[in-house]
Amino acid sequence: RPAQKFGRNVYLFLITIFPTIMKSKIDKVLLVLSGKGGVGKSTISTHVALILSSKGLKVGLLDLDLCGPSIPRMLGVEKEEVFQCPDGWVPVQCGPNNQMSVMSMGFLLNSRNDSVIWRGPKKSSMIKQLLENVAWGNLDYLIIDTPPGTSDEHIVAVEEIKKLNIPKGALILTTPQAVSINDVRREIDFCRKGKIKICGLVENMSGFVCPNCNECTNIFSSTGGKSLAELCSIEFIGSVPIMPTISESGDSDNPSTIPPKDSEYYEILNHVSNVIQAEIY
Repeated sequence: RPAQKFGRNVYLFLITIFPTIMKSKIDKVLLVLSGKGGVGKSTISTHVALILSSKGLKVGLLDLDLCGPSIPRMLGVEKEEVFQCPDGWVPVQCGPNNQMSVMSMGFLLNSRNDSVIWRGPKKSSMIKQLLENVAWGNLDYLIIDTPPGTSDEHIVAVEEIKKLNIPKGALILTTPQAVSINDVRREIDFCRKGKIKICGLVENMSGFVCPNCNECTNIFSSTGGKSLAELCSIEFIGSVPIMPTISESGDSDNPSTIPPKDSEYYEILNHVSNVIQAEIY
């Protein structure tokens, strides 16, 4: 920790002296969307960002869920602080070789139990600040974990991203239940009206993988996500099973890391990362 703190102090000194090196240059943006909460957006966003970062890409992860920011805890950086520099907030560094940058409303709260009780205009103002005033530096990908639904936050986010005039796309998540799939239809409609390219649909929590025999059992209905993708003429990227080890890491204070490369979970999310690289150009 002392060495990490020393390195961060040097980093902050350099960006204060040479602010021009921190001018953000973002090549591509990915929005992670869903119609409902609790479908695993933050978990999928975090692991896709980690996998892309492990491939040598410079990745930024932005948590736009103002009322329920969870990414800092998932990555084990909840106690880190963000600082101001001439170009805005300095994001927290983490991930493989500390090459992944993270920004979240969670870093601006005194405690994980603090509530954010804001009306629409104040939320919109904070979304603009998070999208305009973070000193990302040079990024290959900015992955944005959004709150559920199609609210003010989403409208403002899309408007701000369009100003960047760079390649952008959306990854849409659902779970197998019919109520979740119905809500995702509205998310697809939102992307099309906002002229955001849909990279594909991922069905999360599609089954339970037994930790002893590795057999996958469908807890909910199956093939719902695939059927919806076919109906809406978008790519069905794959189904992600429930893995107890992944769920436990998200509930503990241990930071999320790259999933084991021999797991079905990693195989599917690595495929997701490949689709993102192929579709956003």
